[in-house]
Amino acid sequence: MTADPIQELEFKDRMLSLGLARVSEAAAIAAAHLVGHGDEKQADQAAVDAMRKQLDLLDIKGTVVIGEGERDEAPMLYIGEEVGSGEGPEVDIALDPLEGTTLTAKAMPNAMTVIAMGPRGSMLHAPDVYMWKVAIGPGYPEGVVDLDMDPAEAVRALAKSKGCPPRDITVCILERPRHAEIIDKVRATGAAIHLITDGDVAGVIHCAASDHTGIDMYMGAGGAPEGVLAAAALKCMGGQFQGRLWFRNHEEKERAHRAGITDLGKKYVLGDLVTADVIFAATGVTDGSILKGARRHGAYLETETLLMRSKSGSVRRITYRQKNQ
Repeated sequence: MTADPIQELEFKDRMLSLGLARVSEAAAIAAAHLVGHGDEKQADQAAVDAMRKQLDLLDIKGTVVIGEGERDEAPMLYIGEEVGSGEGPEVDIALDPLEGTTLTAKAMPNAMTVIAMGPRGSMLHAPDVYMWKVAIGPGYPEGVVDLDMDPAEAVRALAKSKGCPPRDITVCILERPRHAEIIDKVRATGAAIHLITDGDVAGVIHCAASDHTGIDMYMGAGGAPEGVLAAAALKCMGGQFQGRLWFRNHEEKERAHRAGITDLGKKYVLGDLVTADVIFAATGVTDGSILKGARRHGAYLETETLLMRSKSGSVRRITYRQKNQ
């Protein structure tokens, strides 16, 4: 019996997941050679080049919906760029070839490569603007915290649901001047704060693995594209996410209009950002609380990758070793 050609072009997440891991690994290995060398742009470019080369080996008709920026700002892996062999299912791709360029350049913790893939139309085409975010891990009633809550109220609500005092809650926040008031309000409850200098995709993943990281909630403003990537991770790991775009000027609102967004004040929940089952991969570049960084073992270079599928809820840790070149 001849196979149905339409069925052959479906998004087969199980078959594509290992290929996605290879994409993430290749970018991490390329960036690893530049850890501690003080050149953010070179490290980012190395990761971009390696990620694109591996993507083009996959049998997909891929479109980058979250990438390095708009076409005039990014020579490769820009929003709208087509990747893959051109033979296979049509897919959306969200990526950050090197989340934590500064972390890599300075050999600081938690730099990683990040990529998510889903069927065409499955991920919000978020403009390159800021987004206010709140995220928690799995196991809580829907809506226990809300983006419109005062930060102190959100901490108390989460503590009540968890069955602990607020002082036993830890909140991850990007260390930025814009978060000074949030930090003050959270600390006033007695809760602990885990400040990070960069990498808010990793920050959100932290709260989805609270048993491992000790972090219960993420809040604050970071990149909107990173919000979509974080939502893809949470869809696989479980958890809740809310976000709202934050515009600082008219030009940023125009970016949103070009991305097809009409309701500029919309509060997005996870299902708005990622509407179908996705696969997600992240590989450590420097050591972090979620992933080990790339490291040399004699003549070999070793990486650790987190590979997840939302359809099955599977979470794999993959160790990959190759000869150091």
